Amino acid sequence: MRMREGLMSGLPDNRDSKHIFKVSEITRQLKRLIEEAMPYVWIEGEISNLRTPSSGHMYFTLKDSASQIQAVFFSYSDRITFSLKDGLKVIVFGSVSVYERGGNYQIIVQKIEPLGLGALQIAFEELKRRLNAEGLFDEAKKKAIPLVPTKIGVVTSPTGAAVCDILNVLNRRFSDIHLILNPARVQGEGAENEIARAIDEFNESSEV
Repeated sequence: MRMREGLMSGLPDNRDSKHIFKVSEITRQLKRLIEEAMPYVWIEGEISNLRTPSSGHMYFTLKDSASQIQAVFFSYSDRITFSLKDGLKVIVFGSVSVYERGGNYQIIVQKIEPLGLGALQIAFEELKRRLNAEGLFDEAKKKAIPLVPTKIGVVTSPTGAAVCDILNVLNRRFSDIHLILNPARVQGEGAENEIARAIDEFNESSEV
């Protein structure tokens, strides 16, 4: 008992000299500290507990193997171009905030991307810069396109939506134009070789 009394004697118990915080005061101070320290951040994680109520806002949990954070995406419908679902890995951009009533912190999402999209965009821009340096986008090297060609060569999949769209437009606007299809896969491994081969064949031909 004496040991316990000795330990307790080291704790401050003079309430008159200490401010006693209300729960709301502590929460408000934490809210200020967190929001000032992390106004805008990118966070990577996996979506879970996705909810899209009729309010037009989106709520979900963003988690990794060790922790999680609540997320809210206000008026999201005009700011997202892909479908979200539980288990999807994403990168979100937003501001970290504290919801005072519940006493929990959350991220208010401003932007969301599927994981890897940023890396793909960087790779695309790098490829574009390299090809531009090689002069492949030089306007002087481009061939003039006839105002109304008599024959058009198309490289695409014969079963894809693209060729159907092209045929619909031609039938509606230029029904007397002859179209020559050189079939090639447009996605998947090896597609780039088939596309390049088909373009070479058209370049060597005088038909189009």
